[in-house]
Amino acid sequence: MSIGERIAALSDQLTDLDDEWRDAFHAVPRHLFIPDKAWCHPDDGPGFLIDRTADPEKWLDVAYSNTAIVTQIDDGATELEHGQGDYTSSTSAPGVVAAELTLLDPYDGDEVLEIGTGTGWTAGLLASRLGDENVTSIEIDQALLTTATEHLKKAGLSPRLVLGDGAKGRREGAPYDRVHVTCGVREVPYAWVEQIRPGGAIVLPWMPRWAGGHLVKLIAVGDGTAVGRFHGGVDFMLLRSQRWSHPRLEDVYRKSTTYLDPRRVVRSSYGAEVAIAGMLPEVYGMHENQEGGEFHLSLWSADSDAQVHYAPDYKGVAILQRGPRDLWNELEAAYLRWVSWGSPHKDRFGMTVTSEGQHIWLDSPDHSLAVPVELR
Repeated sequence: MSIGERIAALSDQLTDLDDEWRDAFHAVPRHLFIPDKAWCHPDDGPGFLIDRTADPEKWLDVAYSNTAIVTQIDDGATELEHGQGDYTSSTSAPGVVAAELTLLDPYDGDEVLEIGTGTGWTAGLLASRLGDENVTSIEIDQALLTTATEHLKKAGLSPRLVLGDGAKGRREGAPYDRVHVTCGVREVPYAWVEQIRPGGAIVLPWMPRWAGGHLVKLIAVGDGTAVGRFHGGVDFMLLRSQRWSHPRLEDVYRKSTTYLDPRRVVRSSYGAEVAIAGMLPEVYGMHENQEGGEFHLSLWSADSDAQVHYAPDYKGVAILQRGPRDLWNELEAAYLRWVSWGSPHKDRFGMTVTSEGQHIWLDSPDHSLAVPVELR
């Protein structure tokens, strides 16, 4: 199968891809941005190494599959062969790329600021669609920037690549028509809002501390505020300045019991995820299914943590909490508050970003998810 046939077959899978982006996918072949050795990270199975020298056909098959491909681990300190460590750069799955670029919806002549060059593939797609002169891409890692420059040169493209901290944006060249973010963000840097023109859009993967990520499209209102709603679910590597860490606590746990099944909390809906993340922006969560139908939920913040364990043989759910905050109690109250609103779906929520920070709202920007007294 030729490269063109592979691109066409992949494009046919991507329902978000319009004709102009389809042309860009053909003009900027993805395989030019994949290293000879990389780690494939499929959604539905274990990861595996692809090696162009050892198996060039499989390498091409993966390059043109709807799969994320990890190209850096531990900021380059760990080799890719075994896929072990923290994934710190990748070529996102084409379906996710298509969804984000479709949300971005640039017009001809739009100037785009991209946060996170990575392999350079999305910068290349933008440059192919809008012209090299209209695309600026910022990358914090010099090694990645150097490699991306080489990849783009092979594709015959030369958008403006800048070494720097993407959280600060790039004032030179502002205001931009679009900001395209290729890394996960917990708090939207206000610099991006300052550097977008009125009516301009910022499309980003919002990766709150609680649960999964969501694409967000924010529109600049013109008064220093950006407002938008949530779209499809995503999973992105975090902006480097916003990576999380786990607290080291030595307090004695406080024991208690709850009758609320923690599985209901974490599995209800994307609406619950957004609501909880909006009410408890500082709380992280991680859960796992265990043998015999048991279920464990871990919660933590900067100064507290909680362990919640469900076992099918007991009506009560065991709770252990320590630190100044009772994180399970806060989570329980936030979840039941969402239920009391009628369990609204994700599409009823949105985000507003101002110079004072960001907040999540229900139905209208005027209806902020103010933190109730019992959650403070």
